Amino acid sequence: MDILEKIKQAGLVGRGGAGFLVAKKWSAVKDAAGDPSASSPRPELGTKAGQVKKYVVCNAAEGEPGLVKDSYILEHHADKVIDGMKIAINFLSVGSEKNKPAVKGYIFLNHAYNKKLNKKLAALLKDSAIEIFIKPIESGYIGGEESAVLNAIEGRRIEPRLKPPFPVTHGLWGFPTLVNNVETFYNVNLVNSDQYKNNRFYDIAGDCPNEGVYELPADLTIEKVLKETKNYPKFPFFAQVGGDMAGEVLSSRQLKGPATGAGSITVFSLAKNNYKKIITGWLDFFADESCGQCTPCREGTYRLREVFMEEKIDWVLFNDLLDNLADASFCALGGSVVVPIRSFMKNVLPEMEAKK
Repeated sequence: MDILEKIKQAGLVGRGGAGFLVAKKWSAVKDAAGDPSASSPRPELGTKAGQVKKYVVCNAAEGEPGLVKDSYILEHHADKVIDGMKIAINFLSVGSEKNKPAVKGYIFLNHAYNKKLNKKLAALLKDSAIEIFIKPIESGYIGGEESAVLNAIEGRRIEPRLKPPFPVTHGLWGFPTLVNNVETFYNVNLVNSDQYKNNRFYDIAGDCPNEGVYELPADLTIEKVLKETKNYPKFPFFAQVGGDMAGEVLSSRQLKGPATGAGSITVFSLAKNNYKKIITGWLDFFADESCGQCTPCREGTYRLREVFMEEKIDWVLFNDLLDNLADASFCALGGSVVVPIRSFMKNVLPEMEAKK
């Protein structure tokens, strides 16, 4: 059985947050014709004149506060991640001798992880078609968006690209490009060796005693994950799931579903926190991290923070600005502002105010 069929049978989905079917993305890159006339400004390994090129990128940007699972996986399972990338490269390299694509790989590595991981990764990558590209320190949160990652590697302004076309057909330097995150390539290795058990990694942090990264079944409820890791609080609490900034906020009664997005769970004591501090933290983050490419996000996040800091908040204007961000932002960052704020105000704020 070939690797694509194994991935399909495993039902493998990407762990970068979107939950896209891995087999579908791999097939799209495999089937993309590419353009032999296009040229890369960087020397490529083993390429011939007029040869189609394809790329494999492991996105280890991990720029959202509170997320450390990529760092954990690379620290403990770097060999499996790199093997997953090599499997992808071999899969995309298949073709007739005349039209066999030349495939190159990049690990787009968070600059903060480079110091502790570079030596290990470099040793594992020796004599391979994969190299490390360190995420520019100034690229911030948006630098982890897949098309912004490609811009960074190309040396262009680090901002999202207009889609379509998508990276699977027009990625690095216009060539078909497969972008998956660290955990996805780790899972590919497990699928290939028949060891995959539909587990996922969970980042657990906040007002809990056993913060850390845990590998547990992907279909566990949020409540069960907290109990299995001995992190379920004995006090009134709420949780943010899927990211400390962009994740959905749920009350303690809403934890019967699985963790979504990036798989992080952050616990908040209801008594220790207040709505002003929490929402201000989100607004500060998104206003500072907006790349400035589009007006709705650049101006909207600034105005949201400005309105919220007024002594008397204009809630009608505040909600209108949230609607504009969701509807008109160029990329997902602007729309992400809406998720934590609206879910917090709906699911937690009434209970927080009642407790007071």
